[in-house]
Amino acid sequence: MLLRQDGTALLTELDGQDFDFDDGWRLSGTGTWQLTDRQGGQVVRLALTARTGVERRSPAPAAATASPAPPPAAYAWSLHVGRDRQGGVGLFFFTGDPDAGDAYVLTRAVPGP
Repeated sequence: MLLRQDGTALLTELDGQDFDFDDGWRLSGTGTWQLTDRQGGQVVRLALTARTGVERRSPAPAAATASPAPPPAAYAWSLHVGRDRQGGVGLFFFTGDPDAGDAYVLTRAVPGP
């Protein structure tokens, strides 16, 4: 995923959040992002507006049904902003049952030499 300063985004194989994660699809495409403040902290609102690809996670999720819902043409995520113990900033969203608290953590790519 690439978040550009002009508010546009490039998404590559991003899984669904909450219960959509259980369907096992991964979306790629372009969209927009916006940083918002909420009572619980900051959130990046990410919207996929033009889907360019769909992949399936392998192996298939354990909760996948025999006929999962088709992947959406457009999608929106709420990426929570968090800090690690070293003070670095990171983004994450919840997967599966929101009450379980399972998180999908996005990590920054390390630049090559």
